[in-house]
Amino acid sequence: MQNTDEQIRKMLELKETIIEKMSKYQDEIDFLQKNLEVLDVILKGSSFTKASALVKNITKQEEPDILDTHEEDSLEVKKQIVDSNDGEVIANAFVTPDQVSIVLEDGMILTPEIPPLKTFFIERIIGEMKKSDNAAVKDGKIDQESVIDCIINKNGSAIREIIIKNYRQKERVDEIINTATWSLTRMVENSSK
Repeated sequence: MQNTDEQIRKMLELKETIIEKMSKYQDEIDFLQKNLEVLDVILKGSSFTKASALVKNITKQEEPDILDTHEEDSLEVKKQIVDSNDGEVIANAFVTPDQVSIVLEDGMILTPEIPPLKTFFIERIIGEMKKSDNAAVKDGKIDQESVIDCIINKNGSAIREIIIKNYRQKERVDEIINTATWSLTRMVENSSK
């Protein structure tokens, strides 16, 4: 049985749609795989310690001169964001009780238009957190001023710093840093193509 030109055209359109979706889901699978690897490393190094205790232990080991147990709320913790492909430092994340600042390394030239910063990190990750916060505002649980916000500071057209204000929940910090790491790594790859 011979297919008509219209049927062939529809099959080609379907093929293109499938290829696009496969590419989109492959990026998601890569992201999830990286997070699983990070979790595996953390879990292997712990003996079922509570996550809150584990975070405090890691922080104390990384920043022993900064931590004063009586002043934990006023701390600034620094974490390097490393390209998972070549181990190069892309940026440093500075975490305070109010915000996460991701400062790109000198010489790292990335613009906000390079995917997947806008579509994945800002619209999907931060966007979902903002959506959740806006629902909490609507329910009267938080004030409008407490809603998460993302600001991109640039030097010319290049990103200098990404600031996420009002993350409010400690659980969000890991997600922000992990997804920023993944996004920045992909941006480096996409900028070199």
